[in-house]
Amino acid sequence: MYCKLISGLSLKYCKLLSGRNSIKLTIFLSIFIISFSSFSKTWKVGITKTFKMPSTVSTLVGDGDTVEIDSGLYIKDVAKWTANNLLIKGINGRARLDAQYTSYGSKAIWVIGGKNTRIENIEFYNCKVPDHNGAGIRLEGSNLKLINCYFHHNEMGLLAGDIANCKIDIERSEFAYNGYGDGYSHNIYVNHIDTFIFKYNYSHDADVGHEVKSRAFNNFIMYNRISSEKGNDSRNIDLPNGGKAFLIGNIIEQGSNSQNSNIIGYGFEGLTNPVNHKVYAINNTIVNNRASGSFFSFQNGTEFFKAFNNIIAGNGTFILGDVPLSLDTTANLINKTIADFKFENAKDFNFSLTNQSTNVINNGINAGFAENFSLQAINVYVHPISFKARCTDTKIDIGAYEFCSNAEIHLPKFEISLQPNPAYDRIFINGCNNGEFEIYNSCGKIISKGKFEKFIDTHNLANGLYFISISSNNSIVLKKLIKN
Repeated sequence: MYCKLISGLSLKYCKLLSGRNSIKLTIFLSIFIISFSSFSKTWKVGITKTFKMPSTVSTLVGDGDTVEIDSGLYIKDVAKWTANNLLIKGINGRARLDAQYTSYGSKAIWVIGGKNTRIENIEFYNCKVPDHNGAGIRLEGSNLKLINCYFHHNEMGLLAGDIANCKIDIERSEFAYNGYGDGYSHNIYVNHIDTFIFKYNYSHDADVGHEVKSRAFNNFIMYNRISSEKGNDSRNIDLPNGGKAFLIGNIIEQGSNSQNSNIIGYGFEGLTNPVNHKVYAINNTIVNNRASGSFFSFQNGTEFFKAFNNIIAGNGTFILGDVPLSLDTTANLINKTIADFKFENAKDFNFSLTNQSTNVINNGINAGFAENFSLQAINVYVHPISFKARCTDTKIDIGAYEFCSNAEIHLPKFEISLQPNPAYDRIFINGCNNGEFEIYNSCGKIISKGKFEKFIDTHNLANGLYFISISSNNSIVLKKLIKN
């Protein structure tokens, strides 16, 4: 039996250890397993630690390791990470990487060559290279997750190459003042990958370049603040090779000094991505502070454009140039006079609704689904780099924000609680005996829906964060749900 467990061990040698030598075999087996097992390791970096700089561990880490970097300033420390499944995070605040115009390999402060890398709480700045595209991060391996990072004053914030089967997921991060000033360098530049997810972020003041540029086949740009403000950027969003784009719940502002009059451009370097060329713009607040311009501009041949519940504020044309082959637009409020929307403080880029925003409150329409993906805006961006659940009543407001009176926030028509939460196999709906439910993942995609009586079965949900919408007696309550 022992011999069968040890792959590659000589059968003759194994039998020699058997019988009277079974104890020796047991010891040998234990040593064999320990020697060939892989255990992840945590590496600690900081001025009081054995490893003073992140670069000193970058060549030592193995697949699945964690690197914890103490908050503080790390000057001219650049590195390439090649191990897979790394978690690299700042501890007790952000670790600040000031490149002071240096780079790794004339590319970036960090070059990520491994697969499935997760980076949290790191600040990247002051990277310059001879080619004028020195980045905070240059991604060369597949799959990157960024959380609570800050990229500023580089020639490129994040630069990702053409990478097969790659997903980039960025949350709660800031990109500012990146660019060489030549129009070819940007706050974010993602080349040909499969999926780009950009949520709860703040991208602003790019130096002549775009705030967000992506050639990804599938783009989910949701609940962000993407704004020129006082800078001289180009487009707010540029999707030069088309593909699928979901633009939901964003606050998008073009400043008076922007170098490009177009706010969102699609397909202008060729509709070459190998997927359908469709754009879904739902519940965005788009404000143009230039004297003229255009909000959306499409390449000839764009297949489909769906625009529901968008605020289009300021001077400019809603759709400039070639109109997509198929249009589905409704409940978009277009007004050249920004003041007419009665925003909270438009001069300070606060486009929240007030009780005087009667032209948009309760005037939205349910946008439905697209390819099993819910187009309902379920969150709102909270400045800076955060979010909260969008308050709900029976009617949808136009734009990225929902106006909620105190009564709507604190006193819905029925109160419920979820127990247990975190959930395991099921959750009980206390305060509501029956009704309908929809469970959304953090991207807003409906994972499960149906009717319930007292409880909802959750055993098929993967572990993670969800939002659950409970509707009963013409009222809706949205709750956060954690599955363990």
